[in-house]
Amino acid sequence: MSTVSRASLDQKLALAKRCSREATLAGAKAAAVATIASAVPTLASVRMLPWAKANINPTGQALIISTVAGMAYFIAADKKILSLARRHSFVDAPEHLKNTSFQGTGRPHPSFFRS
Repeated sequence: MSTVSRASLDQKLALAKRCSREATLAGAKAAAVATIASAVPTLASVRMLPWAKANINPTGQALIISTVAGMAYFIAADKKILSLARRHSFVDAPEHLKNTSFQGTGRPHPSFFRS
C-alpha cells in the first residue's frame, strides 16, 4: 500500500487553489464583457422598438442581461478549468502518453490542403 506524503498533498491543494482562482478571474472577465455586450442592445431595443417597449419590463431586461453574464461566467470558467487540467495532466503523464500526434500512414491530403 502506498502512502502519500503531506508535502505532496499540500502541493496538490495549492495547485487546485491557484487553478480555481485563475478560472474565477477568467469567468469574471467574461461576465463583465458579456454584461456590456448584452446590456447595450437590450436597453437600446427597449427604447427604440415599440414591441420591446411594450413587452419587456425592467425585470425582464435585468433577467436577460444577468442570464447572459451568468452563462459567460460559467462557460469561461469551465473552459479555463479544463485547459488547466489538461495542461497539468501532461506534467505527470508517462513519456509514451505525452506524444499525442498521429503518425499514421493514411491517405495524403488533397492538394488544396497542402501548404
